[in-house]
Amino acid sequence: MTNSLKIRGLNKHFSLQKHVLRDINLDIASGEMVALIGASGSGKSTLLRMISGLTAADSNSESLVEVHDQCVQKNGKIASNIRFIRSKIGFIFQQFNLVDRLTVKSNVLVGLLHSIPLWRGLLHYFYTSEKNRALESLRRVGIEECHAQRASTLSGGQQQRAAIARAMVQGAGLLLADEPIASLDPESSRNVLEILSKINKEDGCTVLVSLHQVDFAKRYFKRIIGLRDGAIVFDGSASELTVDRLKKLYGSQASELFEAESNSMIKVSPANEWHFNIA
Repeated sequence: MTNSLKIRGLNKHFSLQKHVLRDINLDIASGEMVALIGASGSGKSTLLRMISGLTAADSNSESLVEVHDQCVQKNGKIASNIRFIRSKIGFIFQQFNLVDRLTVKSNVLVGLLHSIPLWRGLLHYFYTSEKNRALESLRRVGIEECHAQRASTLSGGQQQRAAIARAMVQGAGLLLADEPIASLDPESSRNVLEILSKINKEDGCTVLVSLHQVDFAKRYFKRIIGLRDGAIVFDGSASELTVDRLKKLYGSQASELFEAESNSMIKVSPANEWHFNIA
């Protein structure tokens, strides 16, 4: 099986010599769906930004990031053709990154800008086939009926679905999502993760999602990677993520995490299944 993602020797320092990422070595196979968990400040967002070429590694490190066998960055230098490589990497943000004044369909069509001539992008001129492609993406995420509304009129969960549709129409082979459900209610969170699971299964798209919610990570992801203080301290299946390992992963934040999760447990299915199950 080929890899969608290959990382070697990735290190990142920020101001005041803060070591945000420490010797990250990671392979993710094509078609995998992987959760990235860890306490706040563990390096999750920085890692995703480095995978997409938005942030460079330390310039004095022997590092490598490859996506679909193409170099995103090496030894702290972003590849010269990064715009082309990034066109094959979908990025879903916590705050959706939609243009409020544009319609939902127009926001989704932004995902095609990399594949059309510059003049068409500037004029926002899209062919009927491209518009239909955007509508199909919206249908797949369940909000096709909202295509003519301004993005600002959507709920948070609907806006995140529109952001996913934008990544889908882009045709990305690797989908990165940085805390995509952090600002959503539990029901909307479940819907978003089910959509990502469906894309992963139906399109064969590799999906890497950073999450704070351990319960959702265990429910929706076969493989979970845990970061602590910028280093990978866990890489395994959901069943291997025991309470003891979670305590080692989250350290002093573990008790607060478990208390918050326990207080927020709700029923999310007709079968009355609890959506939180740490055992």
